[in-house]
Amino acid sequence: MKITLCGSAQFESKFHEWNEKLTLAGHLVYGLGAYPSHHGNNKNWYTHEQKRQLDQVHLMKISASDSIVVITDETGYIGDSTKAEISWALLNDKEIHWTNDEGIEDILGEPYMVP
Repeated sequence: MKITLCGSAQFESKFHEWNEKLTLAGHLVYGLGAYPSHHGNNKNWYTHEQKRQLDQVHLMKISASDSIVVITDETGYIGDSTKAEISWALLNDKEIHWTNDEGIEDILGEPYMVP
């Protein structure tokens, strides 16, 4: 299955964690195009035009995917970009899965548990 990871870049470590777990489970995983750690943990390293380009490419990844996995924290934080990604996934009939402390619901409806 092709999966795009969505969520705030502030959850970078969770992106890496889920990318590895889902890849090892045999999925093709699309992640973020840029991470804050590559720029001194400063999310505002990019210009407005670069941010628009990153968002556009991420929507293209969602279009090429079968589903998205929304990465959140214990508060359930979802920012504006993630809301737009979820809306795009819904408009394009993509499956939507959410992370939690135990895992994600996989494509078969079985819980994918964190090893």
